[in-house]
Amino acid sequence: MAPARSRFDSLHVAVIGAGAAGLVAARELRRESHSVVVFERDTQVGGLWVYTPHNEPDPLSLDPNRNIVHSSVYDSLRTNLPRECMGYRDFPFVPRPEDGESRDPRRYPSHREVLAYLQDFAREFKLEEMVRFETEVVRVEPEGRKWKIRSRNSDGISDDEIFDSVVVCNGHYTEPRVAHVPGIDSWPGKQVHSHNYRVPDPYKDQVVVVIGNFASGSDISRDITGVAKEVHIASRSNPSETYQKLPGSNNLWLHSMIESTHEDGSVVFKNGKVVQADTIVHCTGYKYHFPFLNTNGYITVEDNCVGPLYKHVFPPALAPGLSFIGLPWMVKSLSFILLSSSFFSKWVAAVLSGRVTLPSEDKMIVDVTALYAKRDANGLPKRYTHRLGASQVAYLNWIAEQIDAPPVERWRGEEIEGGYRRLATESDTFRDKWDDDHLIAEAYEDFLRQKLISVVPSQFLQSR
Repeated sequence: MAPARSRFDSLHVAVIGAGAAGLVAARELRRESHSVVVFERDTQVGGLWVYTPHNEPDPLSLDPNRNIVHSSVYDSLRTNLPRECMGYRDFPFVPRPEDGESRDPRRYPSHREVLAYLQDFAREFKLEEMVRFETEVVRVEPEGRKWKIRSRNSDGISDDEIFDSVVVCNGHYTEPRVAHVPGIDSWPGKQVHSHNYRVPDPYKDQVVVVIGNFASGSDISRDITGVAKEVHIASRSNPSETYQKLPGSNNLWLHSMIESTHEDGSVVFKNGKVVQADTIVHCTGYKYHFPFLNTNGYITVEDNCVGPLYKHVFPPALAPGLSFIGLPWMVKSLSFILLSSSFFSKWVAAVLSGRVTLPSEDKMIVDVTALYAKRDANGLPKRYTHRLGASQVAYLNWIAEQIDAPPVERWRGEEIEGGYRRLATESDTFRDKWDDDHLIAEAYEDFLRQKLISVVPSQFLQSR
């Protein structure tokens, strides 16, 4: 880390998005005495956690002219990490009373509880006063050493403004990736991406093939089994001979990937099994998408690799004027965004104020090149560039060191690791059965010691 400048700067900063990343970015920027404007196209804070029963008219979301629905949350969604480890570090995600009762005290609560937590956070730190609601950013481009933003409000009126810096927090769970399936153009069934999945009712009595078996794929396949005739999961991570009936349901099977589809409605798996399917659900992830960003070709998105970015945050030639918060991921976990964004935000805010400095452009490029070389040497595709894997805690600790903050708490790191392990190996029970009560106790002792809470919510510890 280069030595910090002696003079601190107060800048005019634009934050794009008022979701989990944008809210904490706004708070940290204001704490560093920056002037902040948050652009939010919705009517409320929360970003992707704002559930809507509506979905897009194009079920695969391939039409660029479609009416876009920005949330990908389905009705039954619960977090896939324990609540105590996923919240912002100085604002614990603990059960909070509402009219004398907790809204959702479960350790793995519903998306509604996450939204309520974000709303609590925004109220506690008076963040909404910085947000321009129903205002969409349509263009961001350099203007000398500053940045010009063109926005459009709900009345269709556009406005151009100049900012010293732009922090992109627009999320990456809106633009779907769709699997390539041989023969799909002549296959007569229905296709939908998980982005447009809300409830299982439309799949009643159907034979459904779900592509993808992690996070949303696992959740949605089990959600559908309650109404469908059969559900078959196609997973490319499984050996070609894979074929097994999964526990907890009598109509759910796990396969290897799809070999081909045919005009008669059949779906052939690589294990040789054939089913007559009504619908294919693509639980195949999302694309990073910045349609508003114009950097004259410097920032590119190639096979979901956004680059070049130093430590997944700063583009070397444009830093620190442009930064991205919320790109790194771990097994497609929505729950990881809250914790990681608080680290990124503190770093970005401190760099912009001059309290912390970045390496030179050349040194940042060397670091980016080394990351790509390591990725390629490990045989990973470009789309895994921002996947942290086992290095997630070490990565956050590196950022903590830059900003002179404490490293990730031991209990938090162990909860994250254990939570992902249970998610991968006990997908049907991990939210309601666990073996780390000692970590829960340690977390609440930590919150009490820091005076972040005044009492341990005993009803939560009893909710098992």
